Amino acid sequence: MKKLKNATLLLSALGCMTLASCGGGKGGTTAAPKIGVLVADVSGEEAQAFRTYMTEYVAKQYGATIEYTTALENAADEKSAIEDFAGRGFDAIISMSSSDRAAQLATCVQNKIYYTVGSGMLDDKVYETYKGNEYFLGQIGPSMQTEYEAGLAMGQYYKAKGVDHVGMYGAFIPNPMHVFRAAGVIVGLGDTYGEASEMGAIVGQIYADNGIQQAKIGGDVTVDYMAGFDPTTTYSTLGSIIGSGIDAFLSVGMATTFFSQNLNDAKIPYGDIDAFTSSNGTNMSSGSLNYLAGKYASSLGPVYALIANAKNGHSIRDAQGNAPSISQSYAVATSSEEFTALAAKESGDTRIFSKEVLDSMIGDSVTYDAFVEAVQKERI
Repeated sequence: MKKLKNATLLLSALGCMTLASCGGGKGGTTAAPKIGVLVADVSGEEAQAFRTYMTEYVAKQYGATIEYTTALENAADEKSAIEDFAGRGFDAIISMSSSDRAAQLATCVQNKIYYTVGSGMLDDKVYETYKGNEYFLGQIGPSMQTEYEAGLAMGQYYKAKGVDHVGMYGAFIPNPMHVFRAAGVIVGLGDTYGEASEMGAIVGQIYADNGIQQAKIGGDVTVDYMAGFDPTTTYSTLGSIIGSGIDAFLSVGMATTFFSQNLNDAKIPYGDIDAFTSSNGTNMSSGSLNYLAGKYASSLGPVYALIANAKNGHSIRDAQGNAPSISQSYAVATSSEEFTALAAKESGDTRIFSKEVLDSMIGDSVTYDAFVEAVQKERI
């Protein structure tokens, strides 16, 4: 097993059979929350794994209502979804969609419904604005620095393998997590973007360019770049890139969903930042996926704990009254054996965060420090 340097640990969680049985409380019956989940991606391996965990496991174990949106395409869709959940008496929102999280938060405050970030992080300015607001419960997910490090590690891995010509998929840039991952990949390969080699300078240019311009990538490794996903053109572009004689294909997300068959058939080694799912296990054991930086489906468990606590009158806050901001990161597998060892920690009824651990995160005696400690304790 490998871990990204200086990154906070992966998270996952097991629930209780009933919320009243969870540890940390002072007894009495507690109410399970109603949660609406905002999603942009409904087809990816990671997205489906998250959804199954929340709706088939957490909801059943806790008696909670957890309802997912359809794919939200823009900020207006996100706002409408929040207003719909609030109008139907839901307690909280988990954001897995990032068109405009500042607007999401403002809408939640206006509608007096709790808000959490379940994947990724808010912009620093947005977090500073809302960290003390009673309706913002916190964020638990990869920070932008962690996203950059994930891309950097993948680029460095393939550079060490001696590649000199690669394909690269930028997924849904300007989605911030994909922007930072892409910047890391470029630097990890030993390349520059617009002659810049520092994270901030590259990220700033990508945002200004509203995407990546292949002509601005230069350095040790030649990069054939693919942007976004358009079913009418993407596969022909991929075919051209594969046919150009690339040594590997690097993706900042979703390659295992869209391109695994094409890359496996062409026997092109590829890497992705995705999740530890059964399909990705197959891609690694019998396909050509040879690098996976992945999350676990149950990494949303601690976010559920934040909501369950707030629902029952005990929001987790630091000494200054601020909501938690805790970075998650990725475990890395570069072989089928490593993948199997990591995936086994979440197979069947096994979860990295046991029921006992999640119990310790829910209850009116749980302190901020105890919550953070439970989240960050090494278990993989």
